[in-house]
Amino acid sequence: MLIRVGDEVLVIRGVDKGTRGKVLRLDREADRVVVEGVNKAYKHVKRSGKNPQGGRLSKEMAVSVSNVMLICPETGKRTRVGVRFLKDGSKERFAKKSGAAMGQLAGPNAKYAQS
Repeated sequence: MLIRVGDEVLVIRGVDKGTRGKVLRLDREADRVVVEGVNKAYKHVKRSGKNPQGGRLSKEMAVSVSNVMLICPETGKRTRVGVRFLKDGSKERFAKKSGAAMGQLAGPNAKYAQS
């Protein structure tokens, strides 16, 4: 899974199709992500010291990672993501459409360095 917390994504399937939002949490075992403002559901909460009013809270639920696509930081459009090695041997994510760098995944490794 090449999506990270804080990435901006576009929902491509489901009720919230076309909605953009930030990734809040990842569940790597279940291949699911929680996106800000997407797939909201009501949670009924009993009165307590923390929540004296009680009632219904609206919260974001997880969606499948296959139902979202990353937004390219350069063009602002949806894109697939690839991984490439740089000349010093470090690994980075990049947008397939524009080739824009999207952050480093691993530090320099002499094994993959190009001379």
